[in-house]
Amino acid sequence: MKDQLRIIISGGGTGGHIFPAISIANAIKEMHPDAEILFVGAEGRMEMQRVPAAGYNIIGLPVAGFDRSHLWKNISVLFKLLKSQRKAKRIIQDFRPDVAVGVGGYASGPTLKMAQNMGIPTLLQEQNSYAGVTNKLLAKKARKICVAYEGMERFFAQEKIILTGNPVRQGLTQTTASREEAIRSFGLDPAKKTVLIVGGSLGARTINQCVMQGLDQLRHSGVQFIWQTGKFYFAEAQAAIAAVGALPMLYATDFIADMATAYRAADLVISRAGAGSISEFCLLQKPVILVPSPNVAEDHQTKNALALVNKEAALYVKDSEAVQKLLPLAVLTVQQPATLKKLSCNIANLAFKDSARIIAQEVCQLAHTH
Repeated sequence: MKDQLRIIISGGGTGGHIFPAISIANAIKEMHPDAEILFVGAEGRMEMQRVPAAGYNIIGLPVAGFDRSHLWKNISVLFKLLKSQRKAKRIIQDFRPDVAVGVGGYASGPTLKMAQNMGIPTLLQEQNSYAGVTNKLLAKKARKICVAYEGMERFFAQEKIILTGNPVRQGLTQTTASREEAIRSFGLDPAKKTVLIVGGSLGARTINQCVMQGLDQLRHSGVQFIWQTGKFYFAEAQAAIAAVGALPMLYATDFIADMATAYRAADLVISRAGAGSISEFCLLQKPVILVPSPNVAEDHQTKNALALVNKEAALYVKDSEAVQKLLPLAVLTVQQPATLKKLSCNIANLAFKDSARIIAQEVCQLAHTH
């Protein structure tokens, strides 16, 4: 058994990939405090800030995603991919990892492929109910594949699959604030029902448009709202609010750093159907209306959402119907205690409570076989 583990964790692009990766790294550190962990991400993407902020080193690759709409633009993407594979090979030669972990996102493809070619054991973490193209390609040589949903043997070899759930952000379950204290921290009224609107770390255009076009609905709803717009939409949201005048029932911000308090304040959540977010709702037993993004590979967010809807664990509104249906459904649902309780109970049944530690154990076992 080795004295010091050396582990590469690769992937990113969105919070849905980065938060689980950091959670896994933290769990490995708890088991092996002297473990050396290096992240490999994509240049210019969110992980290049978030990972160092969590206390880990990261190296960026010049990789980019394929443009499915304009195929002619992919010539430069292919050059970047080749360049990324060469750089990934150098990183692996220099760092000499015992195991490489892929969490999805642009960088995981070239990093894990080169690790496999060089005989390094690899573990994949597939967060969605519909496997991504990169993970399906990498799965052939991966030793272990940690998944969050049942039925993933239709994508991967059964003997490699471990049902672990998705790791969530540390600290989400550790807030000591009461619901009343949490609501007051947003300048709102604890006596009123509260809806939390989030569109992921970057924002969600359709959800934000629903709110901007429905500000008068919010004013007269008798309900209050916490709205995370994402950084790309905040200026537009502020302008829309300014145009209709003061809205004391609405707290709007580009980014909520303390999501534990926001979740504690919420009686109902409106969200995209990213796998990481869904795992958080399950763990926190939050009633949720899911609006899957149509702009993701293989429409995997709709599949994530339907996995919950089929168990009466969430409500679902199509992106194309959201402007008409979303806010009326939210206002109606949040004022129905029986519906909220049913959704909360059913989503709680889908929670995995120890995902990061279980995945970390698998990583450490693989490392010791190298």
